[in-house]
Amino acid sequence: MKKEDLFAPIMEKYGELKTALKGTDIEQIRKLTLEVHAMVHPAEISGRSEKTIADYVLEYMLLGNQNAIVPREDYDVDLHYAGTRKVPMCWQFWHTYRIEDLVSNILMVNQNQIFNAEWQRKIGASITDTGNALEFDEAVAFGKGIDVSALRDYMITVGKNTRCILENLTLEQIQSMVPEEWVMRILEEGGVTTDFRSVWLLVYWGRLTRGGMILTPMTDHHMMHLPPCLNHLPILDE
Repeated sequence: MKKEDLFAPIMEKYGELKTALKGTDIEQIRKLTLEVHAMVHPAEISGRSEKTIADYVLEYMLLGNQNAIVPREDYDVDLHYAGTRKVPMCWQFWHTYRIEDLVSNILMVNQNQIFNAEWQRKIGASITDTGNALEFDEAVAFGKGIDVSALRDYMITVGKNTRCILENLTLEQIQSMVPEEWVMRILEEGGVTTDFRSVWLLVYWGRLTRGGMILTPMTDHHMMHLPPCLNHLPILDE
């Protein structure tokens, strides 16, 4: 299997979604949003029959590779404000699904996030935030404490919940930004820290419409963090 075989269909559909979000056809926007979301999440979340890029990485991690060290991203996006450029593989899933949980629930619809003290206990996470500001040794220590089975359960719960939110958004919601107090809830609830390498996320998210959130935390953000993990898997052809 070549990387292009996995990436090309995702990027093609993502391009269609970007175009649709410039228009007003809400049914087409919902359809493409859910299709792209499904392509970058484990198949169980959407009910897909074929494996996704997320399935390949998740299965590899569950085989005892949670602390395999991988590049945080393949290309510089937010690395200027990152604590480390290399992370344990399990950090990638924690980071992407904590962000999806925070953005989909708090920013998109102003409801409670999935994550709570019970989820933190099950997962064994030493932090409640997205992990953006962790230094390398901190990220390594974080990874050693993670119960990857519980992390997987959290991922599935978050992903299914997100799909319920996405399929019910109105065109008006998609085209609008959210109140500043919703953004600040994320800091108040421990989703980010006051470290500049973490809190900058609030500035970034606060400038997005919900449509922008669909394009970044819900979909493309996963494609920033999955490919560096996939590069280390034996399923790829040279």
